Amino acid sequence: MAEVKKIATRDSYGNALVELGKEHADLIVFDADLAGATKTGIFKKAYPERHFNCGIAEGNMMAAAAGASTMGLVPFASTFAMFAAGRAFEQIRNSIGYPHLNVKIGATHGGISVGEDGASHQCCEDFALMRTIPGMVVMSPADDVEARAMVKAAYEHVGPVYMRFGRSAVPVCHQEEGYTFRIGKGEVLQDGTDVAIIANGLLVAEAIEAGKALKELGISAQIINMATIKPLDEELVLSAARGCGKIITCEEHNILGGLGEAVCGLLSEKYPVPVRRIGVNDEFGHSGPAAALLKQFGLCAEHIVEVAKDMCR
Repeated sequence: MAEVKKIATRDSYGNALVELGKEHADLIVFDADLAGATKTGIFKKAYPERHFNCGIAEGNMMAAAAGASTMGLVPFASTFAMFAAGRAFEQIRNSIGYPHLNVKIGATHGGISVGEDGASHQCCEDFALMRTIPGMVVMSPADDVEARAMVKAAYEHVGPVYMRFGRSAVPVCHQEEGYTFRIGKGEVLQDGTDVAIIANGLLVAEAIEAGKALKELGISAQIINMATIKPLDEELVLSAARGCGKIITCEEHNILGGLGEAVCGLLSEKYPVPVRRIGVNDEFGHSGPAAALLKQFGLCAEHIVEVAKDMCR
């Protein structure tokens, strides 16, 4: 059996920017002294005159991106998720969100998988923060293929977009040929009738593995990749609730404010069914190897299986 290819979605982000840069002269990139880590350095090498390092001044970078967008340019502002969604929240809210400017935010190093950098950098609050800004699109891709298509979709979308990319390499679960990505649309990766598992980011690969294990246990799990957290694909969530009667959400984010709460908010109003949220349980992370931390915090296939088994008793 061929080994599954693994690529970090932050690499996908940098590569997608270069590809788009070939086609669109209005695409420019800002970074906050992290071009190597966010992979915007790939774009800088290809188009040095369209790359701007704002230094360790994330709020200023967002304000500069806002200004550039008013000149007909399409800026991608890039830094770690903690510094984008956290440190620069005020500038994003007031200078980008409020005037609804055409700025794209590429936030890397989100979630517990940041690993050894520890709690200060393991941003598990960014979905929640960005979801509160009116008109902001919030997305987290599952793999390399989806990440590159997402960056293209973000460029084509008129308005503010927040994308979270990961530090760790993740399995590529999409086939490039024939793949399309649409903002606000989830996708069913596996049909099932007993429980629906709705995941995003690196938890999608874990959900797929959990689905295989559950099948061996006689549990039919529907696997849904919900890359767009806002706007949520309400039709797909409601269809899953009607078809399965039970929902599990999986995200590398606090269980408060992210995908899980978006799903619960919808279902509580339109089609109440039991929901279990898998994510970070309202606590900070800590330093350690990414793989070990993900297992410790229950962000893994094994934990998804246990939750599903408990729900389907």
